[in-house]
Amino acid sequence: WSEHSDPLELVVTGFYRKPSLSALPSPVVTSGGYVTLHCGSGQGFDRFILTKEGDHRDSWTLDSHRQPSGWSQALFPVGPVTSSHRWTFRCYGNFEKHPQEWSDPSDPLHLLVSGVYSKPSLSALLSPVVPSGGNVTLHCGSREVFERFLLTKEGDHRLSWTLDSQPEPSGWSQALFPVGLVTPSHRWTFRCYDYFEKHPQEWSHPSDPLHLLVSG
Repeated sequence: WSEHSDPLELVVTGFYRKPSLSALPSPVVTSGGYVTLHCGSGQGFDRFILTKEGDHRDSWTLDSHRQPSGWSQALFPVGPVTSSHRWTFRCYGNFEKHPQEWSDPSDPLHLLVSGVYSKPSLSALLSPVVPSGGNVTLHCGSREVFERFLLTKEGDHRLSWTLDSQPEPSGWSQALFPVGLVTPSHRWTFRCYDYFEKHPQEWSHPSDPLHLLVSG
């Protein structure tokens, strides 16, 4: 007989509610950059396990840090992030006395790699100065023929929108994003990216930021 294999330990998921998983500061990571993944739960887990899915599977385990509120969390450094393969993660929680009993998996977190292509342009039609309560159309364009554009709103109220590109007579590709109602209650700062449908995780460099100014 040959030498015995390394031991294989089976774990059982679904014993506890799923933890949350998020990326700090953002799930959009510049190619070659680093990101911190935050796994947290109000169930007081002793440990968190982060798993990377796809062709290059991996896992990491960290002891949790408990806060006075009862919230437990772990911060996983990840990187360098490149466009060579997918970056999809889930995390689990467990207790030290029952290490084979894991929680339900968190919702998947997909990292998006920016900086693969040159940045598009972003402008406001007709003007970046918008009356309070008004609407504006943002134009994202590129000399390269991309298939999709993605517009992100930065700051406290982050949002994103995706549109298929439309060809221009000049050979540019473009997308027009309607935005409103614009109010002075928070910042209106945008960037846009472009990408190809076959590689949705590979984004261009971000456009220069566009700041809308609210008048009235």
